[in-house]
Amino acid sequence: MGKTFSRKELVNFDGKDSRPAYIAYNGAVYDVTDNMFWAEGTHIQSHSAGIDLTAEIDNAPHGEEVFEGLNKVGVLED
Repeated sequence: MGKTFSRKELVNFDGKDSRPAYIAYNGAVYDVTDNMFWAEGTHIQSHSAGIDLTAEIDNAPHGEEVFEGLNKVGVLED
């Protein structure tokens, strides 16, 4: 299943300064480091890596299907 991340740990994976870019959604943590839509840890200039985006999906122009193609690296602690 991978690593268990706390929210405090997740913020370190922001995609800045050559750090990996991870995002969380619905309890899972995904690596978006090499995803072209997450250049330097930023998605469409409105979302940053290193956070839980579960609450944001309702405002997105896409659904949760976008997470299907991402590499799951762990789970997010409650």
